[in-house]
Amino acid sequence: MTSRRSQLQEDTYFRVLRMLQDNPDMTQREIAEKLGISTSGLNYCLKALIDKGWIKVQNFSQSKNKFGYIYVLTPQGIAEKAMLAGRFLKRKMTEYEQLQAEIEVLKADMGGMDTDGRKVENA
Repeated sequence: MTSRRSQLQEDTYFRVLRMLQDNPDMTQREIAEKLGISTSGLNYCLKALIDKGWIKVQNFSQSKNKFGYIYVLTPQGIAEKAMLAGRFLKRKMTEYEQLQAEIEVLKADMGGMDTDGRKVENA
């Protein structure tokens, strides 16, 4: 079983790869803002993805990025993104099912009460 930290890292990798595949000339600042992480944290993530060979950086003069870089997924990166997507989906489906079960237990515990704790009259 993987640790919570490695799952979060994997989820971040997946989200970054998905964003870059859809829009390779996004700036680091734009990606970081969309993910809700720091720019330095994203920079660390991008370096890891480059080191893994999942993305490469290309100089692109037409890029909106003032440094003129685009991030391109490598064939290995595309394959890894697909595997990460499968694991991400499986985890999210498990979380969804657990949340649904918890909701049903809470509804049963409330026994005739609305979400504000008021008694609901049967019609």
